[in-house]
Amino acid sequence: MEERDARDTDTATAIASANPLARLLDWAGPGGRALYALSVVLAVVGVAGSVLPYFAAGQMVVGVLEGERDLSFYLGWCSLAAASYAAYVVFHYASTSISHVATFKTISSIRRRLASKLAHVPMGYVLDTPSGKLKNVMVEKADGIETTLAHVVPEMTSDLLVPVVVVVYLFTLDWRLALVSLVTIPVGAFVYGQMMRDYEQWYGNTVATGNEMSSAAVEYVNGIEVIKAFGRSASSYEKFSKAVWAYAHSFIDWMAHCQIWSDMGLAIMPATLVGVLPAGCLLVASGQVSTSTFVLSAILSVGIFPPLYAAMSFMDALAQVGTTVSQIAEVLDQRDQQRAAAPCARLDARGAVGIELRGVRFSYGRSEVLHGVDLTVPAGQVCALVGPSGSGKSTIARLMAGFWDADEGQVSLGGVPLAELSADQLAHEVAYVSQDNYLFDASVMDNIRMGRPDATDDEVVEAARSCGCHDFIMGLDQGYQTVVGGGGGHLSGGERQRISIARAMLHDSPVVILDEATAYTDPESEAQVEEAVSRLVAGRTLVVVAHRLSTITDADQIVVVSDGRIEATGTHQGLMGSCGLYRSMYQAHIGARDIAVTSSRGE
Repeated sequence: MEERDARDTDTATAIASANPLARLLDWAGPGGRALYALSVVLAVVGVAGSVLPYFAAGQMVVGVLEGERDLSFYLGWCSLAAASYAAYVVFHYASTSISHVATFKTISSIRRRLASKLAHVPMGYVLDTPSGKLKNVMVEKADGIETTLAHVVPEMTSDLLVPVVVVVYLFTLDWRLALVSLVTIPVGAFVYGQMMRDYEQWYGNTVATGNEMSSAAVEYVNGIEVIKAFGRSASSYEKFSKAVWAYAHSFIDWMAHCQIWSDMGLAIMPATLVGVLPAGCLLVASGQVSTSTFVLSAILSVGIFPPLYAAMSFMDALAQVGTTVSQIAEVLDQRDQQRAAAPCARLDARGAVGIELRGVRFSYGRSEVLHGVDLTVPAGQVCALVGPSGSGKSTIARLMAGFWDADEGQVSLGGVPLAELSADQLAHEVAYVSQDNYLFDASVMDNIRMGRPDATDDEVVEAARSCGCHDFIMGLDQGYQTVVGGGGGHLSGGERQRISIARAMLHDSPVVILDEATAYTDPESEAQVEEAVSRLVAGRTLVVVAHRLSTITDADQIVVVSDGRIEATGTHQGLMGSCGLYRSMYQAHIGARDIAVTSSRGE
């Protein structure tokens, strides 16, 4: 446990200390970084075009003051100003276009990385993280960095270079006027910067309330059936409404805090002429500065603040993107499961494969749920895991399937530790069916075929026949081409379950794990599924997590799990005589079944 906590702490520290820009450029890849570099070069070239019009305007004013009457003089400077501005527009457009291409490539890379990461982290992380939060990171948060990445690289570069070039030129004209022109900018920037106090706290509040709102929205939509059935719409809507209110006011309160400082700063910073005009007049009057220099300096000083303000408009986005990068990195920096890069040649899976757990301990967070479990499932046998709710039997099944890594101890398949198997190899060796398997918003045919993508239509149909679901599939509007809806929402729970089992049958793995897989099936369907499973597991290893004990009395081995430990192991007859917990559970199950049968007959 201490080692696991230390890893989590190290990950959090790495996330907190990582440079957001460095992480983004890393995610962009070599191609993206090259495009960003080209974008910056084009932006820098465009800077010259944006600065020259100010210089041209100053020269023409000086010409007027000095009595220049040659029209070609003014036409020349006007032409230069127009050509310079046109060059700025062209290079700015090219720079922004290229940065957008690089940004969308980067966002695409981030989403692919996130999707790949979720397939390699332990299932516990995915199950413990609200789906609304993960969806928010993959969709909204990834989209949220588009504006910053696409615009800040080329535009902020040019926005910062323009005032630097102008100030340098002002110092070549007269250092005193240059210094005076800069007085209001640091004063205004200091005032403006006061609104950034406690920025992380304010923005962190918007992130937290946003995640809560997303989770509340997902919960409200997913639970709408229960809400309507039990008349809880008012209280459930109130929870969602409060989450929306909190999210809105996280911004309203933040903006109220920022407004006064923002207004004061934006009033002070652009007032460069407040210092330049009186100082310039005094210098001109004393003969220390020429009128033309004074006028040119005054005109150029006006051009200092607008690009600075444009650059400042990105500061908020830069601060936000740092938090967004941390949220993305929090997922990407999760520890991968321990899996080999290549398949293990020592595992010969042509026949049945045994499973072994030795000294296995496992925790959800800080709560240990398995306490040193030792269990052997011989190859080719049927092993049933039974026990009270929350005893740890499903956790054992999921560890066998490799959904998690044990905190301590070892899980082996065919004598090979799971860590020595590749992810694809383990997926091929084990078919896992839970009581709530997910169906994708695709056809019945495609959902079953996910068990073996290269299966023919006839093989898919045969798997469905073996599972006893061919008849109900043919009764659907479009048969096997019927789209089942998101999560299989167009089908009943029992129908979804039977399709999931058909998918596992098509997978044809040496090991089959059924985690209360018949929980949603009616007695007739359950009998069909059990018959199909008996054909499926011939010569294979079957692990069943069962709550209907009458269905596993013929199992080769029944394992009684209680409070995260193996309490007893044996056959049905043996356990009925030696294990009080098993005997009481079986008698309670038989009694409940008899009552249900009597009620169904109307007796």
